[in-house]
Amino acid sequence: MPIIVNLDVMMAKRKMSLNELSEKVDLTLSNLSILKTGKAKAIRFTTLEAICYVLDCQPGDILEFREERKITKR
Repeated sequence: MPIIVNLDVMMAKRKMSLNELSEKVDLTLSNLSILKTGKAKAIRFTTLEAICYVLDCQPGDILEFREERKITKR
């Protein structure tokens, strides 16, 4: 998937545990874990806003686009 979730990187920079972030953004631990591992299919803007507020970061610090390069056989 070309969208990379760097939530764990931002949490480490802020020295914040998943439990602490979960409490501060009022998300269940399991939903936050799904997002952190990149298994989420979507994120609400309100959730992204809350995470950015608590971690004092921008959405681009958490979400990254990496274009997948397809290798074709010749």
